[in-house]
Amino acid sequence: MGIISVKQDLGIPKYKQIIQSVEDGLKDGRLKKGDKLPSVNSIKNQFSLSRDTIFMAFGELKNRGIIESVAGKGYYIKSEDVKITQKVFLLFDELNAFKDVLYNSFLTFLEPTVQVDIFFHHFNRQVFEKHINDNAGNYHYYVIMPANLEKTNQVIKVLPTDKTYILDQTHPELSAYSSIYQNFETDIFNSLIKASPLLKKYQTIILLFPNKKQPMGMLKGFEKFKKATNMSCDVIDSLQERRFGKGEVYLILDDSDLIYFIKSMKDQQLVLGEDIGVISYNETLLKEVVEGGITTISTDFKAMGKRLAQMITNNEQGHIENPHDLILRNSL
Repeated sequence: MGIISVKQDLGIPKYKQIIQSVEDGLKDGRLKKGDKLPSVNSIKNQFSLSRDTIFMAFGELKNRGIIESVAGKGYYIKSEDVKITQKVFLLFDELNAFKDVLYNSFLTFLEPTVQVDIFFHHFNRQVFEKHINDNAGNYHYYVIMPANLEKTNQVIKVLPTDKTYILDQTHPELSAYSSIYQNFETDIFNSLIKASPLLKKYQTIILLFPNKKQPMGMLKGFEKFKKATNMSCDVIDSLQERRFGKGEVYLILDDSDLIYFIKSMKDQQLVLGEDIGVISYNETLLKEVVEGGITTISTDFKAMGKRLAQMITNNEQGHIENPHDLILRNSL
C-alpha cells in the first residue's frame, strides 16, 4: 500500500485525503522523521489531481511543521507530531518580566494543539527582516511586535494580511493589519492627570526618555500633560552622573534605569516618597515590594495575551486598544 491514498467517491476533499494519508503513515509507523514523500508529479499522475490540490495539502502540512521542502529535492517529514493543528509565529522585540506575563497568558488561552514558536529581534532591523523572510509561508498565523522599527510594513508585506497581527506598538503604515496595541500617548497623559494630587507636592516632574527604543507616544503624552497642567516638567535622556534633588519626581520607562535610580537615590541619602518620587512603566511583581512599593503605569499584559489568543482562535480581525491602569504605591 502506498503512502498517499486518494479516492474519488469518498466525499472528503482530495487535499484533506492527502493530509490524512501522511498523518496515518506517521501514526502507524510507515513514515518516520526524515523520510521523503512521493513527488508532486507522481501524486498528480497517479490520482489525476491538479498541482494546486497537492500544494494545498503540502502547504497545510508544512504550516503545521510536519513536513519541510528541500529545494531541488522534494518534501520530507520534519516532525512526527500530528497533534499540532496550527502553528503561530511570534516575534517579540525582547523578553522581560512583563513580556513573559503576556506570553504565558497567550499560551494559556490557546488550544493545546496550537504550537507557538517565539523569536526576538532585539530592536535590530536586520534581525527583524531575517526572521520574517526565513519564516514566511511556514505558519498559519504571524504575531509581530515591531516596536519602534521604521517601515516594517515593507518587510512584512510577504506575510498574509488576514493572518498577521500587530502587537503592543503599531504605526499608521500598519493599519491594514489587525492589532492589539497600547495607546502610549493617552495612557501617559491620563495616568499623570489621575496622579496629579500626589504630583503637586513635587517641584519638578522629570521624564527619563533615552529615545532609543521607547515609543514616541510616551513623550507626546508627557508633553500634553505639561501643557494641560502648567506643572514644571522636564525631559532628560540619561541618569548617569545626575545629582538628584529634593522635590523631584521621575517617570522612568526602563527597569534597568529604575534599578540605577534606586541605588543612586540611596547613595545620595534621599528617602523615596518623601524627598523624591518615582513612577515606573510596566507592572511587575517585584515593583509591589521594592522600597515599599513602586507606583506604575501599565497596560494589562494578561488581558493582551488573552485577547490575542481569542482573535487567533476565532480568526478575528480588528484594532483593539488594550486597557491600562495607574497603580499608586509608596514611591509617590
